[in-house]
Amino acid sequence: MDRHLGKIGLFTGLSTLVLFIIGVRTISGVDLGWKNYLAFSVFALTVGLIALLLLFYKLPIAFWFFMAGMIISFEEFFRSILTIEGELGQSIGVLSVYIFSSFSLGVGLIVQFIVILIGKNK
Repeated sequence: MDRHLGKIGLFTGLSTLVLFIIGVRTISGVDLGWKNYLAFSVFALTVGLIALLLLFYKLPIAFWFFMAGMIISFEEFFRSILTIEGELGQSIGVLSVYIFSSFSLGVGLIVQFIVILIGKNK
């Protein structure tokens, strides 16, 4: 499993980047500038790095919470783009990705450390 950590992080980051571009450019029909691509790339790199580090430091519960949060966040992202017209839908969608991903990472880390503490007390 340790040999595949980089591949998992790369796949997570690339899928995040692709989903962002598909959502904003293709579904919304907005022309993206280089700053948009840069911002999406930085966020995708951060997500991939977080996934890599969670697996590297052997925090599987936090990893799965984070991945579930990313799936839910992109579902909300696409729902916001499709149901709310204009720039408001895009803004709410992008903010929902940031909010759900950070919330799921925080909850996952808290749960993981509670499990670690319970395991040390036994």
